[in-house]
Amino acid sequence: MYQAIVFFPLLGFLIAGFFGRTIGARASEVVTTSLLFIACFLAWIAFFSVGFGDHDTRVHVMQWIHVGDLKVDWAFRVDTMTVIMLIVVTTVSSLVHLYSIGYMHEDPSRPRFFAYLSLFTFAMLMLVTADNLLQLFFGWEGVGLASYLLIGFWYEKPSANAAAMKAFVVNRVGDFGFMLGIFAIFVMTGSIAFEEVFAAAPSLAGKTIPFLGHHWDAPTVIALLLFVGAMGKSAQFLLHTWLPDAMEGPTPVSALIHAATMVTAGVFMVARMSPIFELSQTALNVVMLIGATTAMFAATVALVQNDIKKVIAYSTCSQLGYMFVAMGAGAYSIGVFHLVTHACFKALLFLCAGSVINAMHHEQDMRNMGGLAKKIPFTYVMMLIGTLAITGFPFLAGYYSKDAIIESAWASKNYFALYGWVMTVAAAALTSFYSWRLIFLTFHGHPHDHHHYEAAHESPKVMTIPLGVLGVGSVIAGFALYNVFVGEGVHDFFRHSIFMGAENHILHEIHEIPLWAKYLPTLMMVLGFVIAYWFYIVDRTVPAALAKSQDALYQFLLNKWYFDELYDRIFVKPALWIGRLLWKRGDGTIIDGFGPNGVSARVLDVTRGVVRLQTGYLYHYAFVMLIGVAAFITWFMFAGV
Repeated sequence: MYQAIVFFPLLGFLIAGFFGRTIGARASEVVTTSLLFIACFLAWIAFFSVGFGDHDTRVHVMQWIHVGDLKVDWAFRVDTMTVIMLIVVTTVSSLVHLYSIGYMHEDPSRPRFFAYLSLFTFAMLMLVTADNLLQLFFGWEGVGLASYLLIGFWYEKPSANAAAMKAFVVNRVGDFGFMLGIFAIFVMTGSIAFEEVFAAAPSLAGKTIPFLGHHWDAPTVIALLLFVGAMGKSAQFLLHTWLPDAMEGPTPVSALIHAATMVTAGVFMVARMSPIFELSQTALNVVMLIGATTAMFAATVALVQNDIKKVIAYSTCSQLGYMFVAMGAGAYSIGVFHLVTHACFKALLFLCAGSVINAMHHEQDMRNMGGLAKKIPFTYVMMLIGTLAITGFPFLAGYYSKDAIIESAWASKNYFALYGWVMTVAAAALTSFYSWRLIFLTFHGHPHDHHHYEAAHESPKVMTIPLGVLGVGSVIAGFALYNVFVGEGVHDFFRHSIFMGAENHILHEIHEIPLWAKYLPTLMMVLGFVIAYWFYIVDRTVPAALAKSQDALYQFLLNKWYFDELYDRIFVKPALWIGRLLWKRGDGTIIDGFGPNGVSARVLDVTRGVVRLQTGYLYHYAFVMLIGVAAFITWFMFAGV
């Protein structure tokens, strides 16, 4: 069964990728989507049999690498963490495949698109079922490759190519740290298989790694290197710049990358490696610091974005920050809980945005929308559900998982616990504001583009059915799963897949925080809604007036804290300068000057002169011989030999 779950998407990729032109676009869509739904059905069976039973297992596929002390088998580690990710990945991916049949119906390259979607899904399934770090790294790089292909799917657009390259390069920065972390684990434990690494983890306490004449705490070094990889893949502060640009890809790609795959890989990896992270409070401090900063930073930028997809993209960045705050607090199960609920409402929001873009003939600027609630009522209702869920409206998915993260920050013994709590509470208010701003600008008020507004219509059923399914998930996922992720059932549910130290009582302590701290996030949610309603329903002149009066701050947020410009100045321009210097001076002046234009050119000049002496006339050669004999006799006579 597990082999089928993992390899059915690969089979779909091979069929659509190699035979798509032969079998046609429709057959490619049907084959890849059908295989994903079969994999999804099997994943749900696995979830109930493993998650609520006691059937953790290891499925051996083949012997992979045996070199010296490095022995790596290709196998699937099946535990509760695995089956949770299986249902998240396969459910969202299958719905995205179905949705794409309608969204991409006019694109002539549909077989290639569906092949890439299936390849993406296969790589993510390889990642979450990995039994060792090398196999996890294989899936890790696989989703990076597939994201490059999907973000740059419309390769005739220069902006799409640039965005794909940016995502690829920035992720390589994080992946370098991840690789060093894997190397360090092998050096310190002698293995990269999870079972053996986790068994050896307690012995790492007190050990050091020598570097640059200093001995560093081994668990801290390993955990921080692994987290650098997570920062790149999950678009955390400083390595976040690729994520908003990824919106250049088709909207279903945005839903797949942001909801169920790629960006959640970092969160999954940190939770999987919890036995290592639990050994280093310093590493957990850094995780919470970066997560809280990301949550706040991305929320501030989302306040002023006008592209409907980029608002949701920065929202993803912010929500990932929340997940890492939970990881930093040691509440790994709560971070995974938010990963699951976020997959539901974030996929819903992106696919609703795609429905809006489809209705508005590919218009993405919210300032050109308005009044669409009457034109696309089902999409409007689904977008409302997604918005209520992400803002933490009581009894919807986000209310349970996001509030639990904020509570864990309050109860944590982390050095940055107070900072994490303040940032996440403030980000909750900003999340509510920018989410309702999107709703009001898009669906309320008067239409700003009458031509597109008049032609707007609801999406076909193949696109609205996935919205309905995700809408149901956004409503029920929170209260249905709260007990197994946060409540009394958490230790039994994550019995072998998440490790928490003997002194880690965070899941108990979050239930003892003051009531005012418990309900403050809900108050922030209401406050954000009220301000957004005032700005965009009651008096729409307020935002423009505020932006004009605070122009410096507005430009700062609109330009995303100038990170792109800063990185361009620090990294891109110096790299171009060095490249130009090596080209013009190194290659042109030195190498060409000494080589082709120097020694080689002089040799050529000499040979040309010598060639001129070869006339082919006998009397010329006789004359030269005569001169030579005369010179020889003269030298012999006067040399006195």
